[in-house]
Amino acid sequence: MSIRIKKVQSKHDLEAFIKFPMDLYKDNKNYVPPFINEEKETLDVSKNPVFKDAEAHYFIAEKDNKVVGRVAAIINWQEVNKQHKKKMRFGWFDMIDDIEVTKALLAKVEAIGKENNLEYIEGPVGFSNLEKAGMLTKGFDKLATMVGLYNDPYYPEHLEKLGFEKANEWVEFELDAPNELPEKVIKFNKIVRERYKLRELKFTKTSEIIPYVEDMFDLLDKTYSELDTYVPIADYQIEYYKKKYIPFINPDYVNCIVDENNKMVSFAITMPSYSKAMQKAKGKLLPFGWWHLLRASKKNDSAQFYLIGIDPKYQGKGVTALIFNAMFDTFKRNGIKFLETNPELEDNENIQVLWKSYDPVNHKRRKTFKKPIV
Repeated sequence: MSIRIKKVQSKHDLEAFIKFPMDLYKDNKNYVPPFINEEKETLDVSKNPVFKDAEAHYFIAEKDNKVVGRVAAIINWQEVNKQHKKKMRFGWFDMIDDIEVTKALLAKVEAIGKENNLEYIEGPVGFSNLEKAGMLTKGFDKLATMVGLYNDPYYPEHLEKLGFEKANEWVEFELDAPNELPEKVIKFNKIVRERYKLRELKFTKTSEIIPYVEDMFDLLDKTYSELDTYVPIADYQIEYYKKKYIPFINPDYVNCIVDENNKMVSFAITMPSYSKAMQKAKGKLLPFGWWHLLRASKKNDSAQFYLIGIDPKYQGKGVTALIFNAMFDTFKRNGIKFLETNPELEDNENIQVLWKSYDPVNHKRRKTFKKPIV
């Protein structure tokens, strides 16, 4: 039976596009489904402001009248026109173990890239740096996180057989939250605080975080701007993410370090692990999904890192130890015993130094793959 590639043009098609991986991985204990309505909003041109600088085309693959794959073909015009990277992105990429399905889906992406005079295709990535990226190449037996893609081992095998090569690689670590910080670490933190006149901000309410959100995004720009994968975050995107995500962040898990002028030099946002709660919710907040999330936020022994920023002027000066010390206090207050980092580019040592002293185990790896458009 031949493979049919169909462009998503209706609400029914979009529903099938979003739900396909949930069906594909319904018996997989490590897959964590997203919330369906949140996915709809992310992919909606009228609701997601990223489309001011980007465009996307969604495709599903059908075989024997069944959906067998999906892909989003994405162009970030800010990246293409301002950063002069002639990149055709692809994301939301899932398929059955049939290389012909993979080939047919990526052919659609390549064709759109060719039409727009782009030079290569790369993925899986999102519209910008704030979406999930990187295909899992290690850790298939590990529970996925909210910020990491999950896939079976045949995904990268298909791409390599089709001539794709590694573009970028990320590493993730798991570690035990320390029971106590070593005395020398505590002394070192005191020295760093006094030398640079730094202090920790403590939040008890979400409303207290709002005035610092722009500073956080500014710090993200400074922290990651030199990395190959980085695309600057526009002001309208900051406003969108502020309204979308800040209300759901537990203020006790937001740690910030500021200088004597109240200027932010480092921040970290961690959260209790919601992976198991999201599995129980099965993509829906109602009727009981919200209850699983609420329970996970109040009773949990695992936490995951989401965003970390460190002013380059302070990197290598002990501020990393200071921010980890602040996070340690948070974990101790909340009974957190196990930690998992977010994906970090393998050569991003400025961030990885945060957990270097705590016996981290590299339990996951992921890559984006690229191929020239011919």
